[in-house]
Amino acid sequence: MMFLEFFVWGAWYSTVAVYMTANGMENLTHWPFTVNPIAAIAAPFFVGLIADRYFSTEKVLGFLHILGAVFMLLTPMAVDSPVIFILLLLAYNLCYMPTMSLANTLSFHHINDQEKDFPIIRVFGTIGWIVAGLIISFVLGQFLAENAIPEETALPLYLTSAASLLLGLYSFTLPHTPPPAAGEETSVRSIIGIDALKQLGSKSFYVFLASSLLICIPLNVYYNFAQIFLGDAGFNNIAATLTIGQMSEAIFMVLIPAMFVRLGVKWMLAAGMFAWVLRYAFFALGATDPIIWMILTGIALHGICYDFFFVTGQIYVDKKSTPEIRGQAQGLIVLITYGVGMLIGAQVAGQVYNAFLGTASSLSLAQWHDFWWIPAAFAAAVLIFFIIFFNDQVLDEDTTAEDITV
Repeated sequence: MMFLEFFVWGAWYSTVAVYMTANGMENLTHWPFTVNPIAAIAAPFFVGLIADRYFSTEKVLGFLHILGAVFMLLTPMAVDSPVIFILLLLAYNLCYMPTMSLANTLSFHHINDQEKDFPIIRVFGTIGWIVAGLIISFVLGQFLAENAIPEETALPLYLTSAASLLLGLYSFTLPHTPPPAAGEETSVRSIIGIDALKQLGSKSFYVFLASSLLICIPLNVYYNFAQIFLGDAGFNNIAATLTIGQMSEAIFMVLIPAMFVRLGVKWMLAAGMFAWVLRYAFFALGATDPIIWMILTGIALHGICYDFFFVTGQIYVDKKSTPEIRGQAQGLIVLITYGVGMLIGAQVAGQVYNAFLGTASSLSLAQWHDFWWIPAAFAAAVLIFFIIFFNDQVLDEDTTAEDITV
């Protein structure tokens, strides 16, 4: 289940901007990365108010993936109508994003030791994303004319649709999981985490929330434009190349407990943000006369970028929370980062990219050099803000591998 859950996401997310650019929508590539966070904002309300209260989890999971498969199948058919194309992607994401928490809910319901067992289950999601990228670059090309680039075709979207259909059908065979909140009262207030915010509210916690939101702006620059940059820099196997980031993510996940002991929460979070600065600096310096090792190093830094900031942030919130508000607090972080932060990031990044693009169909390598310095400078400003104003103290030395549940 977890393998296919992230296979489905990785298959389209790391290629759609390349496909749109190849089909005359080069100035609209930020919209798939806008509708995704819109769906992330809507997902908790659907799950909290409907799915978790009235329907068994495996049936909702199956229905949403099958419906999503239909929307994704229709999406490339609308490639000549940009508005319909983007609306279909929105419909697809509205189906997909709730399945993220539903898959976690189903997993937790059927394992005995959540702290030890879930990381093993979750790592299959990372493997699924990696396999999707490798299949796109090295397998789908076998069905195309010589020198054709799979990422520029509709095949990754059709692969997403097929995998989503497979996962939808498979979901109905999963163990029965009754609605976890049946009979309980759920409110919009609890879903958006107002109670958690009131209890956890402190200067440093607000600094953490602000930094989490702001760092998602340069984060979305990577997801949106790294794939286009690789194409302009002469890379052929774009999806496969980007999986280096997921491989790095899996490696650094293992290193987090040991690094906690040495750095503590503040400097773990700071290291994650510094990695964003370093990544975009490598992209900028390696752009003009493509320096392959610099670009690949920038991609490989994804493990530090993601794990040291986002995973550490989830652990920090968990340590600050009481059992009564833990779920709300984690939901609040997801809403702020993958929802609001990524939404703002997609729109800001899109406007900046289009300003560089002008009337051209792609950026020159010199323009890419200038473009990447902008998110680098932005991430550096967030890093400085965080270092100056965040001074919370938590029991860093008590953190172990069992704390990592993502």
